[in-house]
Amino acid sequence: MRFLIALLAIAGIFDSALALRIHYQDPSVAPPCAVTERFDCGAVNHGRYAEFPPIGFDEVPHSGKIHIPVAIFGILGYGLIAILALSKQYWLTLQIAELGFACAAFLSYLEAYVIEKWCIYCLWSMILMTAILLFSIAILVMNHLRSRKSAVILSS
Repeated sequence: MRFLIALLAIAGIFDSALALRIHYQDPSVAPPCAVTERFDCGAVNHGRYAEFPPIGFDEVPHSGKIHIPVAIFGILGYGLIAILALSKQYWLTLQIAELGFACAAFLSYLEAYVIEKWCIYCLWSMILMTAILLFSIAILVMNHLRSRKSAVILSS
């Protein structure tokens, strides 16, 4: 199952890289993921919440303050998850997956209630992070049950 988690994390890296490409794309060019009025990756990835820390209302974009695109955090997080899963560090994999899930859920909240537009790449990231979280929980539960079973066998 660790290979499945790593494969999902690699898919997440690819997904985040596509979102980062949209972030650096010229805003006047319609991105390929602008399919409807409600699904517009360009609007989401060029908005004030596409960078950390978010661009303030009174702040001029690109005014010299350092802002890191959120997609870069996605690339780094998915990369860390892949490395931890492959090195059998399942507890740390779960911790990073929980953090990634919380971030993806918060970004989904912003898309639904603040921006009122959806990004297809962000939705895929939410799906991938949810799957990674569930598989991380499953592998820890299976390892726990396996260790309890062997402890019962050894004690009898």
